[in-house]
Formats: sequence, C-alpha cells, structure tokens
Amino acid sequence: MSIDNASQAALRMLADKQEIHEVMMRYCRAVDRVDEELLRSVYHPDAIDNHGLFNGKASDFVPWCIEHLREAYTATQHFVGNELIEIDGDRAFCEFYFVAYHRYERKGEPRHMSAGGRYVDRWERRNGEWRIAERNVVVDWQRVDKVHEPAAGKITFGIRSREDLVYQR
Repeated sequence: MSIDNASQAALRMLADKQEIHEVMMRYCRAVDRVDEELLRSVYHPDAIDNHGLFNGKASDFVPWCIEHLREAYTATQHFVGNELIEIDGDRAFCEFYFVAYHRYERKGEPRHMSAGGRYVDRWERRNGEWRIAERNVVVDWQRVDKVHEPAAGKITFGIRSREDLVYQR
C-alpha cells in the first residue's frame, strides 16, 4: 500500500514539528542543567538571540548565559506550554509559552523569581536539522518572592551539570 502525496506531506509536517519540539526541550534541559555543549547545539552557528539582558549572536549568548546562570542563580527550571509551530518549507515560525523559575540569594536570603512569557522564534532546517535561527524572548509577567524553606527530608535534588540524574543512563 502506498501513501499519497498529501499524507506524506502531513507526516513530514508532523515529524518537523516533533523535531522542533524536541530541540526546544533540549534547550530547557541545557539551561537548567547549565550544559554549554547542549545549549550550543540548539542554535545555528549564525543565530541571533535577544533575551533582553543579552541581544546579539547566539555564539556569544551561550557562554554569557552559562556564566550568568552559574553566578546569579542556584537553580532554574523552565517549563514550555502552549506551542504554535508554523512550517514554511525549511523555515518555521514558532511561539512557545514558558514559565521560568529562578532561585538566587539577595543579602543572604533565598529568593524565587518567576516569569511567564514567550519565545518568539524563527527556526531553520539546514542540512536536514532544525535549529533556532533567531530567538526573541517576550516577558509577559514577573514576580519575586522570599523563600520559606520546607522541612528537610529524603529528597533527590537536581544538579546543575552533567552529574545530574538525567545524564546517568
């Protein structure tokens, strides 16, 4: 049984959207695990990233981001929700909603900064591989809270490196 052209095109579109989704999930892992190699792999070499505090080449953003994550925060966690991926040949225009949590200390007191917003991106497929070509971060809301530590228990805490459990297979 053969698949008609319309079905092949629909399957190709679904496969492209899935690949973009998985690269986006690697982006979140790279940031939260402070994994420079993985973060570099989600961008094309000539990509642009506008994160607000940083606006320029992604090749410069990656080391800046890793250093900023190590110096400014003790933990981060990024969640991607609503995603709209519009494929146009080897280009895609994407909007990913996010909620991000950042833990840090100010004057010796732990704080949580949370933000909600969107990644408004242009992606390109080059050499058969989807990656970010241009990223713009739009923040829709932000808040900062003092942290009240929960009671201690037997908890496995995440590690911000390749020593984290997720890398142990």
